[in-house]
Amino acid sequence: MAGGWARDGAVSEQIEASISDELARMKQRREPQGESLTHCAECEEPIPEKRRLALPGVKLCIDCQQERDGSFQARGGINRRGSKDSQLK
Repeated sequence: MAGGWARDGAVSEQIEASISDELARMKQRREPQGESLTHCAECEEPIPEKRRLALPGVKLCIDCQQERDGSFQARGGINRRGSKDSQLK
């Protein structure tokens, strides 16, 4: 399907690229990096050994992680990769 000046399949490529970018961002956010801490980075409470072994690179205790997960802010779901507005900013 042709879409103006875009070549065939350009819209599908944009959708696939947006999905790939978002999946990569989510995977990076979910994978802890580096060494596990023995005490929480926010409240200084000890992090249980079982949690450190289950999640290598963990930095927060369970309570602080649950609080952070509860304050999730959704991003806009608009594909701006090909829009003219994104090129103007």
